[in-house]
Parts: sequence; structure tokens; C-alpha cells
Amino acid sequence: MKKNYTISIYTENSVGLLNRISAIFQKRHINIISITSSASEIKNVSRFVIVVNLSKEVVKKVVHQIEKQIEVIKAFFHTDEETIFQESALYKVASKSLFEERHIQNIIKNSHAKIVTVNTEFFVIEKTGFRHETEQLYKDLAPYGLLQFVRSGRISVSKAPMKIKELLKQLKKYSNE
Repeated sequence: MKKNYTISIYTENSVGLLNRISAIFQKRHINIISITSSASEIKNVSRFVIVVNLSKEVVKKVVHQIEKQIEVIKAFFHTDEETIFQESALYKVASKSLFEERHIQNIIKNSHAKIVTVNTEFFVIEKTGFRHETEQLYKDLAPYGLLQFVRSGRISVSKAPMKIKELLKQLKKYSNE
């Protein structure tokens, strides 16, 4: 049975690694729902967060393939129930809507979004939440002159510890012997 899995990949920061990781998905004809890359909680270690919709058997195989990459320290996969996750979105809207369509302020307030900048031409709204929440705000704002929209990929932390720091300590210990 297919379901959403969040794959977390801890890596050295290396040129070309994203291309090789995405090739693993491409070879298997797997669509990536979202992908995010950032610094991790460990100095000089990056983290990719990739969301896919697969069966458990296939996600295990993909994670195993990813871990074969030299720069990959460790990869994990979790279900939505095993993680805490959010996405962020920015909406650029014509400023006249803010002043002429007063109920747009209620839309912003009711969605728990916030206005991050306002000028004479446009204003920008920021919304953090689940994908269905950012999509709903998009639908609600579209009639008011949505000029631009962008949404991040998923950011997540696992509910259970991944113990990556302990793994790095062990690897360092073995490399010093």
C-alpha cells in the first residue's frame, strides 16, 4: 500500500550529490512530492528532506540506494504519523486589494497567516502550516489579484530520535583507529 514517506538524508556538503540522489528516483520512475535542503543540527552536515508516495518496500530500497552514495552519512524514512512537519508559503498580492477589499484582512486573520511587508504596489503574506492549509489560502486569495506564490518543501523532525550524532561519533572513532 502506498503512503507518504519523509526521507531524511544527512550528508557531507558536496557538489553533484543532489543530482545523483535525484537520479535514484528518476531511474525508478518515482515522483518527488517535495524536496528541501538545509544545514542540519550538526556542523558541516547538510540534510535533505524528500517526500514521496511509495510502498514501504520501495522506500526501503530507495533509502538503501541513497546510503550507497559516498557523501551520505545516513538516511532515514518516516511516515507522516512519525514526524512533525510543516511547509511555508509566500503570497504576493496587489496592495489595492488590501485597502479596497476589507474582508481580505479577515481571510488573512482566519488562516493564521501574517503580512510580512506592505508597499504601494503589493503586500506579502506568509503562511506556515500543512499543505492543505497553504493551498486553501491560495484559493482564498486568488480572486484578489495574486501576483506571485511560492511554497517551500516539507520541513520535518522525527518524533523518535534519529541518533545521527552518536553515529558520527562512532564513525570518527573508527576512522581514528
